Amino acid sequence: MPATFDPLDASPRATLATAALPRRVRRLLEQLYALVSDEIAPQMERMLAEFEQQLFRQADQARNPGLQSGYLETLRLVRLRRSDLIPRYLVGLEAELSRVREGAAERTTRSATSAAPEFRELRLVEDSEIDEATVLRSLASRHESRAGLGLLLLGQRFGVLAGAPAFDSERLPVGPHRLIRRFAQACQPLQIPLESRLDLYRVFDQQVMLGYSALVESMNLLLARDNVLPSLSFVPLRARPSAQDKPAPAPRAEADTAAETAREPSAAPAAAGPRPHTAWTAAPAAPAAEALDFATLQRWLSERRDLVEKLRPRPTQADAPPAPPALATAELIELIAGLDEAAGRGAQPLRKIADLRQALLAQRRAAGAETALSREDGDVFELLGLLFDEIDQRLRGDAVISNLLNRLQTPLLHAALRDRSLLAADGHPALQLLNTVAEAGARWTPAEEADPQLHEPLRQAVEHVVEQRGSAQAFDSANQRLQEHLHALARKAEVAERRHVEAARGKEKLELAKRRAQQALSDLVEQGTVAGQRLPRFVQTLLSQAWTDVLTLTQLRHGEDSEAWQRQLQITGQIVAANQGGGARLHGLDSDIEHALTLVGYHGDDARAIARQLTVGPATGEDAASRTELAMKLRQRGRLGEDGAAAATAPRAPLPPRDEREQACFERLRALPFGTWFEFVQNQQGDAVRRRLSWFSPVTDHALFVNHRGQRVAEHSLDALARMLARGQARIVEQERNRLVDRAWHAALDALRGFGGRGRDESPERPA
Repeated sequence: MPATFDPLDASPRATLATAALPRRVRRLLEQLYALVSDEIAPQMERMLAEFEQQLFRQADQARNPGLQSGYLETLRLVRLRRSDLIPRYLVGLEAELSRVREGAAERTTRSATSAAPEFRELRLVEDSEIDEATVLRSLASRHESRAGLGLLLLGQRFGVLAGAPAFDSERLPVGPHRLIRRFAQACQPLQIPLESRLDLYRVFDQQVMLGYSALVESMNLLLARDNVLPSLSFVPLRARPSAQDKPAPAPRAEADTAAETAREPSAAPAAAGPRPHTAWTAAPAAPAAEALDFATLQRWLSERRDLVEKLRPRPTQADAPPAPPALATAELIELIAGLDEAAGRGAQPLRKIADLRQALLAQRRAAGAETALSREDGDVFELLGLLFDEIDQRLRGDAVISNLLNRLQTPLLHAALRDRSLLAADGHPALQLLNTVAEAGARWTPAEEADPQLHEPLRQAVEHVVEQRGSAQAFDSANQRLQEHLHALARKAEVAERRHVEAARGKEKLELAKRRAQQALSDLVEQGTVAGQRLPRFVQTLLSQAWTDVLTLTQLRHGEDSEAWQRQLQITGQIVAANQGGGARLHGLDSDIEHALTLVGYHGDDARAIARQLTVGPATGEDAASRTELAMKLRQRGRLGEDGAAAATAPRAPLPPRDEREQACFERLRALPFGTWFEFVQNQQGDAVRRRLSWFSPVTDHALFVNHRGQRVAEHSLDALARMLARGQARIVEQERNRLVDRAWHAALDALRGFGGRGRDESPERPA
């Protein structure tokens, strides 16, 4: 292929170090470049090795010596020049990033000036050029569609870095179009044939671009952590036409219309109050309205100790033992580390901080030194003890999580002894890590749904901070890695949930099509009734089961406006007319009816037997034994879209009308957004399990629930769910501004304030 001009290479090669960029923008772009190059460079090495193996296999399997020599020559060229490919690609990528602040108008003007076509340059385009451009465009478009949302957010953040409007996918320096196009330019010096070059592009797509969606998410996380639009999210806006402007939905679009209506906030009046919780991950830390310093906490502890001392018998002054010397904080930290190394690693319940304190003092006494903790250090132990006691009440007793929390106690003590304001610090990495571990063992997650993919990252994070003895950097790095893993699990759960929602929508469309088919059959039967004569019972059975499935499938595939649907209605009318009023046998429809029945799963013999029964008319006698045999076969086979369990389930008796409270709950359910979390009470002890309302249909009254991993776990009707809400068997999880650890800490503070005579109303205001 003749060399073509590329406007990307029109300017001299630039680097991030020499680019005229603000210092913070340059630093962020350097971090992005390091992230992308560290991800891509090893994969490109594996890609080249795979491509060489592919060339060798092609040469070995060549049909003639000419093809074999061509593949071997290409292999020689690749091995000769492969060392320059990766550096050339990374240099081009850095140049792209360094020109991020070039204006679109300036780039367009430069490109038009440098590449303005002249008349003498007009020529016919070679087929090879079209083939190569088409392959590159198709590869980039596929990855653009896979990472569409991430690229949209990344384009907004690149617009901030460039001081310009948001970048679209084709303008992004790290977008799929630029990355793949840059690779094609880097491959030109290899001088390999077009066929091998296209094979190399496909290997690049399979080896390097395989994890591109995850790379886009990593780039978004990197920029968000550096406060480049940290709260950016995508929320689609939907038009909300008024009731008088809404046309009556067609039956085939009834499910989609109902789903849109359910999502609209105006579908039902929402009650004032907290919003429902819809996020996959835990709520972020909320800033306290009034921070509590360590001195205030010490004063409350002192008041509690004074109150407890008043209730104890006081020894005489002569009998009071002398106070032992206080242990230095640095020596206390060393003792904690040694005690943790000697602790067992088996399955243990959550350890009390008070027991850990007594074990430390007993160890000192065994060594012959009677010591005590200083007032400040003792207060740290006491505050952490209150916090862990409250956390223990919110756990389900999982041995794995309890062991991790036991391991986490010593680094938390290390951090709190070094920085006594840790407990009052909002968003501290140590508390974030503690919250993540605690929520993995919360009561609302049943033990049988424990995620093994989460336990190993939790263990690694805890072991990391234990090895580093609770340093702030260790907590920060461990928490960042753990949060990235949690976000990855949330994305997997969203994908799994989306599959179940699509399946539920398909079932709803099937149900609507079945209703429409039954209604059409009922209308035709009523229209065909002559002089009070009715269809024979056996024909009614065949029409309501076998032929209704045929109408349902036609409705699903072709819709009501199709010729196929009108043809099936015509056949249905003829069948009804032939079996009412002494109609004659239908001629010429046997094959049509038989073919339609085979499309819904009936075997040839059964389809022929049903077609014969539907077309003979009531005047012709049939063997009762054959009808009985056919009726038994119909009873044993499942209907269209039904599994065996659904077919065998007897219809439930209708429930009594909803009372006023149940109706209010029903109206609230219809106004809830998809993704709302519910807690279902499991037993008389009040243990609850959380389920996510992924989707519901106001038409069919079905609601789909998934668990924390996005797996379908239950289906309820909105009516049954409203009755459970009214009886307290289920409750909507409200959006909480605080995490589990924050709620445990505030509960501990409430108990601590109570000893000083301060109630909840007198306490400093804090987030709910």
